[in-house]
Amino acid sequence: MSDSAELFRHVSAEKSEFYRCIMNVFAAAKRQYRLQLRPDEVLGEARWPGTAPQIEDVNAALTQLAAWGNLESHPDTARVSSLSDFYRARFLYRLSQGGEAVEAALALFVKTLQRRAELQTVALEDIASRLQALRTLADESDPDVAKVHETLRDLVRVFEGLAENAQAFMAGVARSIELQQAEATAVANYKRQLIDYLERFMGDVVRRSDTIARHILALEPCIDALLQQVAARDARDAAPGDAQDRADAQTLHWNAWRERWKGLRGWFFRSGHEPSQAELLRARARSAIPQLLGAIAALNERRSGRSDRSADFRMLAGWFAACGNDGEAHRLARAAFALNPARHFSLNPDANADLPASTRWADAPPLMIHPRLREYGEAAPRGAMPRVRDRAEARARLARELAGEALQVEAARQRLATGQPIRLSDLGDMDIHAFGLLLGLLGEVLTEQAGPDSSAERRTGDGLLHINLTPLAADSRAEIHTPRGVFAGRDHLVTITPARDSQ
Repeated sequence: MSDSAELFRHVSAEKSEFYRCIMNVFAAAKRQYRLQLRPDEVLGEARWPGTAPQIEDVNAALTQLAAWGNLESHPDTARVSSLSDFYRARFLYRLSQGGEAVEAALALFVKTLQRRAELQTVALEDIASRLQALRTLADESDPDVAKVHETLRDLVRVFEGLAENAQAFMAGVARSIELQQAEATAVANYKRQLIDYLERFMGDVVRRSDTIARHILALEPCIDALLQQVAARDARDAAPGDAQDRADAQTLHWNAWRERWKGLRGWFFRSGHEPSQAELLRARARSAIPQLLGAIAALNERRSGRSDRSADFRMLAGWFAACGNDGEAHRLARAAFALNPARHFSLNPDANADLPASTRWADAPPLMIHPRLREYGEAAPRGAMPRVRDRAEARARLARELAGEALQVEAARQRLATGQPIRLSDLGDMDIHAFGLLLGLLGEVLTEQAGPDSSAERRTGDGLLHINLTPLAADSRAEIHTPRGVFAGRDHLVTITPARDSQ
């Protein structure tokens, strides 16, 4: 096999454009399932940038590509009609294994550079429909393994496309390079289109993510059995071997399917305290709007705020000419050229300790500058660095304070998260930590309330508590006394349950 570096020689060679035209013909033939080509077919099918070359030049280029390992040549005896034709060098050419790899790599390279970041709301719909189909198959007494396998393959393919495009979008959506050279009208149009695009996507993410999460939760009890059946079906195509080899192949396929399912689940569910990938993507889409507005503001600033040093000095000269006396001129000079005392200069801090910042240099004690500063540019002699201060006591004190606060928050959590419904008016007096936890929980669940008379429930952002809030009569009233005042309002029935008890 040729050296792998030789396979890319035609990209940087002197006639690289000529070689690429020929290789594009062979790549197209590969896509059309044509096995081999003759030089005259290459000459006729190639898209030459200018005048078509001579057949001799094409033959020479084909020979060189075969020498580099991109093509394989075989004697062409199909057109031999005489003895002289038999002894004449005629060859058929086709892509070599290395040439196919190079063409695939170059095609992927160009595709990646030309790809635009997309937020695929259609992919979310397809994922939901595939999960619904998988639930239908799982509910059958004897699921069709072939249909389950096909549905899972479609699901993985759609999800990989969604993840790939989302990654490209998160890598850079502001399009700062295009905005730097765009016209103002084009920027305004793009701003409107992008904002509408992001609003539509975020709405679809919120709506579809909940449906997808319900499907995933419904499939959790039976997904391992389905993946085992699919892995066993995949293992049928493994190379011949003994029973242990077949078992290893099935385990390998099962682990691969489990990893894919784990990745899909992590897209729509939190992992510990980390947000899900869908939440990260939604946050990135939201942040793209202020980024776009910032880019537009920078563009407008560059267009309207051109710096002209001569114009600035002419304007400053006019201001000096308008000064009524020398005092005003001196104040303007100090403001324009930052001619202010630098009392923070700490060469001899004892001399400047009691001097106000407004003291003029002429009225201040002389500043003693060490000769070493003039000679070496530094006042302190070179040597060992000063010893690092021991902050163990400060860290220990901070750790004690954090531990105390954690205990107080945990005590407040145990008081509130009883799993039993309780009126707000029955909570009585509360300390600062318990009241802060209650306010945070009420703030989260109220975001889910459709109206003042409707109930609402929600799991907290950290996934530890489940809150249910039911409003009581409109004329009811609750008061909670805290060290900082009285919290009053309409009474509600609130149930706070630890997440492990609500499942």
